[in-house]
Amino acid sequence: MSTSALDQSPRILLIETDEGLAQHVSFDLKESGYDPVVARDATSGLRQVQEVQPSLVIIDWMLAGESGLRLCNHLRKVGVNLPLLLMMARDGVDDRVACLESGADDYFLKPYRTEEFLKLVRQYLKPTSIDTEQLRFDGLVLDLATRAAVRNERSISLTAKEFELLKYLMEHPREVLTREQILENVWGYDFLGESNVIEVYIRYLRLKIEDDGAKRLIQTVRGVGYVLREA
Repeated sequence: MSTSALDQSPRILLIETDEGLAQHVSFDLKESGYDPVVARDATSGLRQVQEVQPSLVIIDWMLAGESGLRLCNHLRKVGVNLPLLLMMARDGVDDRVACLESGADDYFLKPYRTEEFLKLVRQYLKPTSIDTEQLRFDGLVLDLATRAAVRNERSISLTAKEFELLKYLMEHPREVLTREQILENVWGYDFLGESNVIEVYIRYLRLKIEDDGAKRLIQTVRGVGYVLREA
């Protein structure tokens, strides 16, 4: 692949201490038209996020004694809103919740499977058309081009999944949406019924859009799901 082609390819930062796995993932990314950059530990990963300006970051849960969860959490705290995908060895409910609470947008499982991994990457790097449309509801504005929200003149920065969830709610104002509808339309696949991934992200959104003491807009419909409506 030519250098000019790579320059136009989405750059993906892989933070992985296992050299063999890093080479395998990097090869698959290159073959699929992406431009992979590898960091071997959390410290260099943090530096590379700033230096290479990736479109997406992939982080292994286990980083040679360091925690990929802690790294995700730190990246969110310093204002990094890129899609973060976590590589996990287990798929228990507690593991999934810990992943999402760390700030990761999604995860994929070890042992590494090329097709499943690339499908997830494509999902988060789908080309976005230039869209100047804004969604509005009771003082809350969601800009579809900048992927940011504004409420009461206060700018709200959103992660990729937070944006998709808020967008879906704002596209269906005052309509009660079931957990199944939200999972299918925001995540695109089903989590196990006992997973509280939706609750986790609803809590994140509420913290952000109600940070200045504004009234609650995302209402819980007990036993059913959620609805965007005036209190």
